[in-house]
Amino acid sequence: MTINPLRASCADITEAEHEGSSQAVKAQQRLRELILAGQLPGGTRIAELALVDRLGMSRTPIRAALMRLGEEGLLQTLPSGGYAVRTFSEREVADAIELRGTLEGLAARLAAERGVNQTLMQDASACLDQIDALLQPGILDDDHFSGYVRLNARFHRLLAEMADSALLTREIERASGLPFASPSGFVGVQAHTSGARDTLVVAQYQHRQVLQAIAQREAGRAEGLMREHSRIARHHLGLALQNPQISVTPGVQLIRPS
Repeated sequence: MTINPLRASCADITEAEHEGSSQAVKAQQRLRELILAGQLPGGTRIAELALVDRLGMSRTPIRAALMRLGEEGLLQTLPSGGYAVRTFSEREVADAIELRGTLEGLAARLAAERGVNQTLMQDASACLDQIDALLQPGILDDDHFSGYVRLNARFHRLLAEMADSALLTREIERASGLPFASPSGFVGVQAHTSGARDTLVVAQYQHRQVLQAIAQREAGRAEGLMREHSRIARHHLGLALQNPQISVTPGVQLIRPS
């Protein structure tokens, strides 16, 4: 069999590009972990060569990772070239939370106006049933909080899907990707407070009410409830800043009070 050299060459290039992209993603994830864990404090200038030794990767994927984290907002570009770890004001984080809440409110409104297929509604309801089961014990441990974070993120993804808008889903994902703005970004703050379970119970009640409003085609109510729901994250932000020494929120040390 004759092998087309051009085709073989293209296949090799594609495989090499895939490998390079995979390495860049790994570098991005590892760098994000280092930043949020406080191992690269706010204001730290990032040296590519130091990261080559630290991560055991070549400069190409590290350079791509730095660019992506700059776009994500965890790094800032320096006038002299290179990057430094960003810090965030309380107002910036609050604005990011508000933006995500506004977009999710729009998603809830559109879902109520357009209607949602029964399978998707059942999936969302089943997700909330699982959260109910997690919240049954009077005292929650770390495993319960981890489970809540996972299920809470799933419910919010299903809510975005209900709007039946690829554009809106993409924008919600973009807003949630901003540092500290995800629906579960500050849930861990509650883990060491006396009212830990109570706050999550309130959030779960709001989940149920939003789903009910969507099912009953009450668009304005669904939107208002979802925007109010985002205020819980704003409350968690305040707790994280009041008690940074006990906060388990990754990266909380990067937030400076306004």
